Amino acid sequence: MSHNLTIENQIVAGIRRIIRAIDLQSRRLAEEFGLTGPQLVTLQAAAELGTVSAGVLAKAVHLSRPTLTGILDRLERRGLVTRSRDERDRRSWLVTVTPAGQRTLDDTPSLLQDRFRLELARLEQWERTTMLATLQRIASMMEAEDLEAAPVLVTGSADAAGAFRHSPGDESESGEESEEGASGGDVQSAH
Repeated sequence: MSHNLTIENQIVAGIRRIIRAIDLQSRRLAEEFGLTGPQLVTLQAAAELGTVSAGVLAKAVHLSRPTLTGILDRLERRGLVTRSRDERDRRSWLVTVTPAGQRTLDDTPSLLQDRFRLELARLEQWERTTMLATLQRIASMMEAEDLEAAPVLVTGSADAAGAFRHSPGDESESGEESEEGASGGDVQSAH
């Protein structure tokens, strides 16, 4: 099928396949586990860091504090994390993963970027460097080189505050209604 396409169209089709793979993984996570990509990343980071301040957690997952607050609200309502005042600094909140949160983490699949990183690690350094240069050039050609991006692969779009927008029609992590149409998923970043 791709042998009938020009090389330019094969490149565009390759980018589209990447976007589709990210979109399918994000939808599967939402449908099967009731989590968005940003929620899972936040839950994973909180589990890895142990009891952690919300500010440190926001930096670890490359999210603005208001966006993280919305995510933590949802995770707390589901009983996956708890928040408590930091006794040393009453202005700060500490986040702890609950046993239910840990069970959820044990049951969910690894994120697409986790598997991708394993495959990247198998490549020679020169191959990774070449891949990076090519992707940076593609981002530049798409006038996206100045967009901030966290190392998280999910779909939707990011608002100016860095809030994730996920599956079309759902509320975004910032609590705003998504304006995307039914086919709206673009690669997004946090922060």
